[in-house]
Amino acid sequence: MKLRLLAAALAAGVAFGAQAAPRGLNIDDLVRLERVSSPAVSPDGSRVVFAVRSTDIEKDKGHTELWTLDLATPGAAPQQLTKGEANSSDPVWSPKGDAIYFLSARSGSSQVWRMPAGGGEAVQVTNLPLDVDTFRLSPQGDRLAVSMETFHDCADLACTVKRLESKDKQKANARTYNRMFVRHWSTWSDGRQGTLFSLALSADGKAGTELVNLSGALDGDVPSKPDGDNNDYSFSPDGKSIVFSIRIAGKSEPWSTNFDLYSVPVTGGVPRNLTEDNKAWDAGPVFSPDGKTLAYRAMRRPGFEADRYQIVLLDLASGKKRLLADKWDRSADSLQWSQDGQALYASAQDLGQHRIFKIALADGKPVPLSGEGSINSFDLRANKLVFTRNDLRSPAQLFTLGADGKPQQLTQFNASRLAEVRFGEPEQFSFKGAKGDTVYGYVLKPWNYEAGKKYPVAFLVHGGPQGSFGNSWSYRWNPEIYAGAGYAVVMIDFHGSTGYGQAFTDAISGDWGGKPLEDLKKGLAAAGSKYAFVDTKNACALGASYGGFMMNWIAGNWNDGFKCLVNHAGVFDQRSMYYSTEELWFVEWEFGAPYFKNSANAEKNNPANYVTKWKTPMLVLHGEKDFRISYSQGLSTFTALQRQGIESRLVVFPGENHHILRPANSVLWHQEVLGWLDKHLKK
Repeated sequence: MKLRLLAAALAAGVAFGAQAAPRGLNIDDLVRLERVSSPAVSPDGSRVVFAVRSTDIEKDKGHTELWTLDLATPGAAPQQLTKGEANSSDPVWSPKGDAIYFLSARSGSSQVWRMPAGGGEAVQVTNLPLDVDTFRLSPQGDRLAVSMETFHDCADLACTVKRLESKDKQKANARTYNRMFVRHWSTWSDGRQGTLFSLALSADGKAGTELVNLSGALDGDVPSKPDGDNNDYSFSPDGKSIVFSIRIAGKSEPWSTNFDLYSVPVTGGVPRNLTEDNKAWDAGPVFSPDGKTLAYRAMRRPGFEADRYQIVLLDLASGKKRLLADKWDRSADSLQWSQDGQALYASAQDLGQHRIFKIALADGKPVPLSGEGSINSFDLRANKLVFTRNDLRSPAQLFTLGADGKPQQLTQFNASRLAEVRFGEPEQFSFKGAKGDTVYGYVLKPWNYEAGKKYPVAFLVHGGPQGSFGNSWSYRWNPEIYAGAGYAVVMIDFHGSTGYGQAFTDAISGDWGGKPLEDLKKGLAAAGSKYAFVDTKNACALGASYGGFMMNWIAGNWNDGFKCLVNHAGVFDQRSMYYSTEELWFVEWEFGAPYFKNSANAEKNNPANYVTKWKTPMLVLHGEKDFRISYSQGLSTFTALQRQGIESRLVVFPGENHHILRPANSVLWHQEVLGWLDKHLKK
């Protein structure tokens, strides 16, 4: 009944918008937008296949299908390839370009499927007793690499299936552990680990039944959890070996970031460690076209997940390594080789943008290609570069580089849905922040901006803390939602933010409440001074995760700055945070040591020590399945507010984790947040 009412309400919202144009972006729009991702260019560069996620309001979930676009015909319209009840995702071209492989659960479990490139009936490729989580196709098209969740002490998949069935039948349901992780992100561990296998394909593209376990000899997950994917492993160009990234678990997994790259023959054998000398994170292996060089990304400081990812070139014959673009003070996010093997393409955050760079091996000089906005993913085949790009006023669309070298838009998804929406105009600005450093931020005008008027302010504080609120589109913290509700929006990339050099990112560690707070104060003042429409005296601050920590910190250390606060999944007490979170390397790096060895720095940055100074009304929101920052932190915040008689409201989402993902819950979350702002800023 609730879902039907939601569907009706959203439909009514769209209909009403059509009669009352223009208007600002609203949450009804946001949850309904189609999301473009995962471009894969055909081997000859003539076509691209990609994924589009829509939202099924009635079922309260997303649904993903595959589309294709003719790149050889200017102005060609995208064509839908798949359609059905089950999702279709992760498209990959066959080496000849005559077929597309993809993941789908249309048979009842997640398996690899294959369909003709021009569309038609899909054929199931794998029929394994466990879900296939990720896969890759060998360059010759004769073998698959697949990852599945298995018990590593099982000799075959049947053993894992039998053990899971046995657990389901047990009347007692206690969880027992001898080591951490006992839970990670939003899931309690059941003892299974991600395992990488290979299996041969027949001439007609069907998978055989003989599985080769490639990573099971090692105690760890492939891909990594919770966010790993098939970029964690790669076939060699001759298809004879695979390199994968793995962290050995043992008893130190929760406080280790020591991922290494291992090479193993596709027919099985003992994995060989290629990066044993580096005790920090090694990731994203990609082979040069001739197979002689392995490029990958490497951090240098163990235990620090936000260290700079440098690009390493490994000569596979000699074992010698060298850094590419070692003077480039940016952190590479993904890599791909040029067709001639003379350059690498990399994406990286850069001064509030997220760009694609081309880096020639000869000089190591990064050359930006994509301009402003944010790149989600990209693919390069036959010298045809296709990427998804978004910015503050547009969700992701497909782009390519035109003849003039400038980005050229290929798709127009959501054009009709957003035709009547007037977006708030964004502008980047800078000011002198803590230590006299240049700090950047963004201001958005409200959608209905009129010169000479002042507007209440939504002051958004990003999480991470090593993150950024830059020129990008978001489905969780989208500043246009607040501009669409009539607010001016201010966002500051304070010390600790990414994309401004590693020293700037490093500056927050051990100083959560120092330089970042100073930047936020100076940034809001600078916005008010530069933009007359920004009413800094009529403002609310909002943030999640570290941003939620900052709401608690502001409550005790800047308690005359805002009329209200919104705290989603924020840290309240550093001591209980340390003992209840899962990835201990994070808190240990940020404050210098395990809490029980050195609590002074954590306590210096502990909001719980300042609750007697709180007086600002606060909305507290939390997901009950949030294991990164336990919902007990939200409860503690609410208790501190209520016990002191401070106006407050608590909203807990039982089925959500650190993020609010389900469409109906996202609608409710935004209703609560905007209602709280309206109550305190639009009296």
